Amino acid sequence: MSTNNTSYWTVFKNGVFGENPVFRLALSLCPAVAVTSGVKNGTLMGVAVLFVMVMVNATVSLIRNFINPKVRIPSYMFIIATWVTVTDLVMAAYARDVYKQMGLYIMLIVAFAIVLSRAEVFAMKNKLIPSIIDGAGMGMGFLLALALIGVFREFLGKGALWGFQILWADGKPVKPMLIAILPAGGFFAMGLIMGGLNWIDRRFFGGTGSGGGAH
Repeated sequence: MSTNNTSYWTVFKNGVFGENPVFRLALSLCPAVAVTSGVKNGTLMGVAVLFVMVMVNATVSLIRNFINPKVRIPSYMFIIATWVTVTDLVMAAYARDVYKQMGLYIMLIVAFAIVLSRAEVFAMKNKLIPSIIDGAGMGMGFLLALALIGVFREFLGKGALWGFQILWADGKPVKPMLIAILPAGGFFAMGLIMGGLNWIDRRFFGGTGSGGGAH
């Protein structure tokens, strides 16, 4: 049991830190920029992706022996689309205000490279529990990355966090660097954070930095 627990923790930690989808694997960068102009939207998108990844990994793992290798990619996409639709309908029913702002981006989770890649690389080759742990780790890594980028962008671009104004001057809200909430500022912020984390990893932990990228 101890060995299994250690192994599960390693799988989870790998998704959050070792192979963080955004800062290490550089996957799904465009949608990450699109929804992180504020902490709230970034965090909620991260929660949606976390749920989808766990459910997709679990589903693929459960039926992996019945998936024909020749049609595995279409099978993954059907499974992903199913769980994204469930997420979309639940948000539309119970979180209307948030859904109005990011409903379109929820549907785009279908095309997120990180969801498809974990189904192929991990869930298709492992049992249920490890696959769920992997989905949770990768999803949590994605959520934390979006939240961190959101904090950086919203604070610099609006002088606020989670929609609450923090910086004031002479009774007026201060926006230190408005470009931070624009798309160009999003990639700039992501690059700065990624570079900083990679420098820390290489300097203190002997890491190799981030890898390639994809949508």
